[in-house]
Amino acid sequence: MIASEELARLEREVQRALEPGGESALRVLGYGEISLVLGWPGDEPRWACKRLPPFPSDAAADHYAATLSTYLEELDRRGVRVVPTEVHRVPLDDGRLAVYCVQEVLPTEAMAVDIVRQGGAAAETLLAAIVDTALAVVDDRVGLDAQLSNWAMVDGQLVYFDVTTPLLRRADGGEMLDTAIFLASLPWLLRAPVRRFVLPGILERYHQPRTVVLDLAANLIKEQLDDQIGVVLAAAGDRLHPPLTEDEVRSDYRSDARTWALLQSVRRADRVWQQRVRRRPYPFLLPARIER
Repeated sequence: MIASEELARLEREVQRALEPGGESALRVLGYGEISLVLGWPGDEPRWACKRLPPFPSDAAADHYAATLSTYLEELDRRGVRVVPTEVHRVPLDDGRLAVYCVQEVLPTEAMAVDIVRQGGAAAETLLAAIVDTALAVVDDRVGLDAQLSNWAMVDGQLVYFDVTTPLLRRADGGEMLDTAIFLASLPWLLRAPVRRFVLPGILERYHQPRTVVLDLAANLIKEQLDDQIGVVLAAAGDRLHPPLTEDEVRSDYRSDARTWALLQSVRRADRVWQQRVRRRPYPFLLPARIER
């Protein structure tokens, strides 16, 4: 996979971008709700690198890597083909670690969003395959973010690549992932209430087959593929109880969009506070404003 010196070069570019008013040659391949996917090298990307919030220690990074490995093994056992993924770490000057999930860049024509955008039988087959996979895989232990932007077709097979958040629970129902890492970009006053009152509901959605398919259908609105919602509903059919309706899909999308937009606004405000008032670098890469 990617050489350690190449990843160190990418991290130096990230640090330049994090400086107040900093400029960088970062190549953004995709925007998520939490983080960005960076392409490296920037001129002709071979690697898709997702930078996680900084980890405080090697032990914390080891725990994350082990959790992700277990999650990938469980997905494979359940028949989900995942793009080969490696976890790398780069030491930071303050003693923390920049942790990256790295995959090979997939060709644009393989991306599920691009295939569905072309419509026709290929789009219907792909969406039906995602629905079938979600209904076969998701349960109280293993979750899945089945949004269209997380899939591709490689050599005629459906493949999944957004595994950065291992949606995996222990036998007692607790999350195997240390979710504090993924709340680190929120102002510290909000972390505890979000972790207690907001995060459990977000994570639970990925462990219920009905809400996983609902999220897949709702995300089509964000991708401006509203005309494909009916395909997802038809593919799910009466396997969901009660069956999904388009009105429910649109209502869910509006609610979900408000939640994420609020969290993004809080993070952007905190970035302004840190950079302009406290005069220090803001340590997280934030997505641009997401069109909804």
